Amino acid sequence: MIEQIINVDRMEQAVSLFGSFDENVRLIEQHCAVDIVTRGADLKVSGEPEKVAGAVRAINGLLQLINRGEQLNEQNVRYVLMLVDEDSDDELPRLAADGAVCLTAKGRPVKPKTLGQQKYIEAIRTNTIVLGVGPAGTGKTYLAVAMAVSAFRAKEVNRIILTRPAVEAGEKLGFLPGDLQSKVDPYLRPLYDALFDMLGAETYHKYLERGNIEVAPLAYMRGRTLDDSFIILDEAQNTTPEQMKMFLTRLGFNSRMVVTGDITQVDLPGEKRSGLVEVIKVLRGVDDVAVHTFTGRDVVRHQLVQRIISAYEKYEEGKRYKSHGKNQSSH
Repeated sequence: MIEQIINVDRMEQAVSLFGSFDENVRLIEQHCAVDIVTRGADLKVSGEPEKVAGAVRAINGLLQLINRGEQLNEQNVRYVLMLVDEDSDDELPRLAADGAVCLTAKGRPVKPKTLGQQKYIEAIRTNTIVLGVGPAGTGKTYLAVAMAVSAFRAKEVNRIILTRPAVEAGEKLGFLPGDLQSKVDPYLRPLYDALFDMLGAETYHKYLERGNIEVAPLAYMRGRTLDDSFIILDEAQNTTPEQMKMFLTRLGFNSRMVVTGDITQVDLPGEKRSGLVEVIKVLRGVDDVAVHTFTGRDVVRHQLVQRIISAYEKYEEGKRYKSHGKNQSSH
């Protein structure tokens, strides 16, 4: 058993580090199998040497996030603990140093919460076309919209164009009431929500009326050339290869494109191939095009979402293994 002392400079750092009812510190204690107590402005960590070393690294990582202005919660405490487990916590200063992508309508800074998200933002900054691929809850769409709003506010582009293929996830469009626009609106709702958050409803409607913002189904893109625009194609796993090619060839001068999707959630009917799956192979290695892949560790929703994704990955892996075993035995 050893003890190690960590000095916390300011009381507000300690308050943020401990969390309400000391929940953050309890999480570190439980995960690292150590005891943590306060001595004035100091923290005393005691336990087995290796466990104490891990807990100290986690606490120092969390203090970096606090100094960056982050509010600690279960998600980012678990994320830092995971980085320590994987010996990747030395990359945390890069995350802590990254500024806000943009401010929401309520003045809240939008920042990358994981190293994967930070690399995604860096890819969007340095490439004309970015394919962001990964599971639900990794911030693919939200961060892309934040980058679009940032470019628009900086007058780097004149328009933001958000689009999605109108493919049913087991439901039928025809049964929805209203005209075509009201039928496709439910598909575009996540894009509206992200824009409302960034701009506020009033500013959003003003830009929409002026034509600076366009939210439309993918079919509306055919036959157009999109200049001076930041264009986001969401749920791209539900495009066909033909639709994907049509979309990418809309790229005009001084424009940028971000394509997002989850290749494990294809809702295309029958044996239709996913345009996103194909385009990752087609464009890999093409200059000025980046493919960024998120993993379960980048999930920033409820902790359970991460576990659900992991459970599905294991299940699919088991199915592939069994299928492979059957094929082997049949030869």
